[in-house]
Amino acid sequence: MSEPRNPPANADADLPLTVPEVAAEIRDWLSHLGAERRMSKKTVEAYQRDVRQFLDFLAIHFGGRVTLAGLHGIAAQDVRAFMAHRRSQGACGRSLMRSLAGIRSFARFLERQGNGRVGALHAVRAPKTPKTLPKPLAIAPAKRLADAGLRAGEERAPWVLARDAAVLALLYGSGLRISEALGLKVKDIPAPGRGDTITVTGKGNKTRMVPVLLPVLQLVADYFAICPYERAPDAPAFVGAKGRRLSPRIIQLAMAGLRGALNLPETATPHALRHSFATHLLSRGGDLRSIQELLGHASLSTTQVYTAIDADRLMQVYRSTHPRAST
Repeated sequence: MSEPRNPPANADADLPLTVPEVAAEIRDWLSHLGAERRMSKKTVEAYQRDVRQFLDFLAIHFGGRVTLAGLHGIAAQDVRAFMAHRRSQGACGRSLMRSLAGIRSFARFLERQGNGRVGALHAVRAPKTPKTLPKPLAIAPAKRLADAGLRAGEERAPWVLARDAAVLALLYGSGLRISEALGLKVKDIPAPGRGDTITVTGKGNKTRMVPVLLPVLQLVADYFAICPYERAPDAPAFVGAKGRRLSPRIIQLAMAGLRGALNLPETATPHALRHSFATHLLSRGGDLRSIQELLGHASLSTTQVYTAIDADRLMQVYRSTHPRAST
């Protein structure tokens, strides 16, 4: 690329940063991610933002708009300069990993379209991030979260308390993501005694069948019985105060209140109930492959993180109970 790598400090901030040929490829790539790769809307938006940030940086870095041919000429040092720039803006290692993944996805798309290979992106290693294990709840408090009586003193309508209890029970009882639970329709959840599975739509619009325990179905039925809004088959199963689909934020706030009631740590979030579901199944002899299917993980390696949690728990028990542990 012939443009200078160190543009003047007063580089035009209003410079159009994407040439038409690159913009057209971005549109085709985003369409491919959504329609063919079946990525969620949020993931597609995140990838678009990552590539836009990269191209905007290169335009300032080189002092001119980047063309498709120009992308082939970038060097590893240019990619590292971009990552250093993002770090200076406060991006953490995990954000940089995702950013690099989005940019590489676009580069692979260009290569498949016959637009050449952007080798510099493969010459730069993704930043290392500390591995953090999910923090599951103990079994007793995980079960108690679905007890609407814990919030009896709140000035909330009984149907709201019943609704929150039903959602939290689904998260722990079936290992659902909060988006999966709140995406269910009335017709998706059978009445007690009329079925014991539900079909949920997970990441990438992939569906999977998940078993539901009878006590959980009963909590949902109790909520349905007193919910003041119409329960048409295609209506959202869980609704807010105005009858529209419930916001995840409402469940997060409910969970925050329950943390105080049960003296739970800040890590006790709605998503922690999904971790608890997997960890408790594994600790009681659950098969890792089956747990993968229940969670809807595309890769077994994603599910294997729970083996580390269980091993850590076993070591804690060993150290605290073995007669020689203190010698």
